[in-house]
Amino acid sequence: MKRAFLFLSALSMLAAMPADKPAKIYVFESGQIGFFSETPVENIEAHTNTYASVMNVESRKFAFSVQVVSFDFEKKLMQEHFNENYMESEKFPNATFKGGIEEEVNLFKDGIYQVMAKGELEIHGVTKERSIPVKIEVKGGKIYFKSDFQVKLVDHNIEVPNIVVANIAEVINVKVEGILKPKQ
Repeated sequence: MKRAFLFLSALSMLAAMPADKPAKIYVFESGQIGFFSETPVENIEAHTNTYASVMNVESRKFAFSVQVVSFDFEKKLMQEHFNENYMESEKFPNATFKGGIEEEVNLFKDGIYQVMAKGELEIHGVTKERSIPVKIEVKGGKIYFKSDFQVKLVDHNIEVPNIVVANIAEVINVKVEGILKPKQ
């Protein structure tokens, strides 16, 4: 049910983007999003494999959507604080990215491509224009992708109480990887 909702959210974001060619749509097969906060006091790490992504390979436009509550933490108390105090998951249930690949690459041709994804990253209800490096491998009719980037908490109005400011990094490292397959 969650995955169907996320897929429909991502598909609707992609449909809202103008396309100048007939669509060749690829959809999420599997993947993972993780983030890491490192401080001298403590490290915080969380992961989810429940997200949706969709890409028009001809126009190179794509969209991602992840439910914030789907991130799993080693310590359940951290997960509770993350959702209630920092991300306010009930108020801002999803994080999204919608945009496109800047380079003129042929994603129908097998190969490895280092590209920049330019678009709008929305976290905690705040949208920021971003350019994010992505490694794409097209192989066997599927698209494999990996990206590592950083998110500043202040950019998305995520406030950390003074009592725990030493425990949470101001800049969070994010890793996204996944596989897209042709939509049937």
